[in-house]
Amino acid sequence: MIIGVPREVKKDEYRVAVTPAGVRELTSAGHIVHVEQGAGEGSSIPDAQYAATGAKIVPDVDEVWGGADMVLKVKEPVAEEYHRLSLRTDQVLFTYLHLAASRECTDALVAAGNVAIAYETVKLPDGSLPLLTPMSEVAGRMSPLVASHHLMRPGGGRGTLVCGVPGVEAAKIVILGAGVAGMAAATLAVGLHASVYILDKNLERLRQLDHHFRGALETIASSTHAIEEQCLDADIVIGAVLVVGARAPKLVSDDLVARMRPGSVLVDISVDQGGCFESTRPTTHSDPTFRVHDSVFYCVANMPGAVPHSSTYALANATLPYALELANHGWQEAVRMDEPLAQGVNVVHGKITCQPVADAHGIGYAPLAPLLS
Repeated sequence: MIIGVPREVKKDEYRVAVTPAGVRELTSAGHIVHVEQGAGEGSSIPDAQYAATGAKIVPDVDEVWGGADMVLKVKEPVAEEYHRLSLRTDQVLFTYLHLAASRECTDALVAAGNVAIAYETVKLPDGSLPLLTPMSEVAGRMSPLVASHHLMRPGGGRGTLVCGVPGVEAAKIVILGAGVAGMAAATLAVGLHASVYILDKNLERLRQLDHHFRGALETIASSTHAIEEQCLDADIVIGAVLVVGARAPKLVSDDLVARMRPGSVLVDISVDQGGCFESTRPTTHSDPTFRVHDSVFYCVANMPGAVPHSSTYALANATLPYALELANHGWQEAVRMDEPLAQGVNVVHGKITCQPVADAHGIGYAPLAPLLS
């Protein structure tokens, strides 16, 4: 199989889908890997390292797309890439898609008529998301750090030091959601000696966190009333909720934001799935914030892209085994053999095979099984 690895073109995105180690694994299995010239530079991986492990460095991006049986990416295609989706028939695209939050990308993939497999909906029998987890960990750990910066006066916030000092209270950080991202956010927030409150509907999960952190944070059963009560005097609110494949629920209204502390900071990790704050809209690393009433909103849609060297290796460690399955067996046989991978198939030859995506856009849903024949 010929595998294409293009350079990411989404604004402020510096990750790359494959590392040199991944190229070696793929080429050792008999596959050909075409890496676009400069694809790894943002992650501090020069072309020479890819060439040394067997990749062909290709200067023409259309050649990378058009010559590939499977394209490996990090982020969903953006408008300037839509025409490349149909350069090759029966091509497999393996990347993050987040289609429930983007009708435009969904329509482009449907029109292209190929196969699109989303990292974020690959799901193990225990409900865990092996290809979303590493980036959720990165974004979660980043969130208290970026929030603490913007809580400072030069960052637009109220001028509070997250950790406090003797005689002065620490900042109050409220985390909505106790999944992978919420757990990662709590780990950093506790380490920063903030006053941390985490909310979730899953009481067993809250028990696990209480045991893990040995009382270093407060766990609260989530409800509309509890969210409002905790957010009103919060310095930082971190939205870390996820419904697999679907749009995130709106948990923080503009009316609630209007009553929060002036200069408070809200970070929406869920922005890729539409966000969990009413006024969430995607921002970029070069222009990360906007104001809603007197609060600062940070809604960067590719937070891990700010630390691409770390996040590229974390992501590639997780995705490579699945990429090898797809390359070794072809997508149809691979998803027959691997039910978690089958959960990742979102679009097949113009049909939506992920129920939450179909529901989000009011498009007809097509079960995957009949399309595997």
